[in-house]
Amino acid sequence: MKILLLLLGVTFFAETDNLSNKWGQVGHYVTGEIAEYHMTETARERVQELLGNTSIPLATVWMDDIRSDGRYDHTRTWHWATIADGKTYEETEQDEGGDIIWALETLIEELKEGGLSEDDERDKLRMVMHMVGDIHQPLHVGTGEDMGGNTVRVQWMGQNSNLHRVWDTDIIMSLNMSYTELAKELNKATPEQISEWQSASVRDWAYESVSYRDRIYNLPGNMRIGFEYRYHNLDIVFERLLQAGIRMAGVLNDIYDEG
Repeated sequence: MKILLLLLGVTFFAETDNLSNKWGQVGHYVTGEIAEYHMTETARERVQELLGNTSIPLATVWMDDIRSDGRYDHTRTWHWATIADGKTYEETEQDEGGDIIWALETLIEELKEGGLSEDDERDKLRMVMHMVGDIHQPLHVGTGEDMGGNTVRVQWMGQNSNLHRVWDTDIIMSLNMSYTELAKELNKATPEQISEWQSASVRDWAYESVSYRDRIYNLPGNMRIGFEYRYHNLDIVFERLLQAGIRMAGVLNDIYDEG
């Protein structure tokens, strides 16, 4: 499994609007492409019916596209969660407006229950598709101290960046691959892996992201990173993209294909 991932760029807070905090578009496209491959025909048809002329990969970035629409201001904090070092999610203070863990659990349950208007169902579907991707980017589950790595200034390949952007976009773009190429290269999970990954809960996904912190923050004193850093962390990028796509398919199959 040799090729990559990308990640994020939404904003955690208004004052960090010019900092990256969402899975980059290519990464989201990859998860959507992989998810579509693993969806049942029944689930795929219903999802595509809701999306209309929008493809599944393209729909994964809709939640970032609506950031400038005031009608969706209540979703601003739904792109990340905080789990402080040495604490559980339940022990860590969360945003009043909800976070990605709460939002995923809530919206998935609402979609399963049904009874939504078509517009509301479409919105919640696209949000779930996006958030499944975001929560697998390890820095979307932050410590509460550096805005998910946004305030950790580094030089990436000689250019100014920040740790969040590196995981969001820089590593992935350095591979010079299209999202379809990446998805094809990564989409090699075994049946055993698929079963194991799809049986995990939203909170399991979050704790997996936390488990990578030591490696992600293993930075040189001069904060200059590049090929060596990428070499030591590509396996994380690859696995998280693949897991996000597999799990997105599992969630959508569960919602739209009870059989």
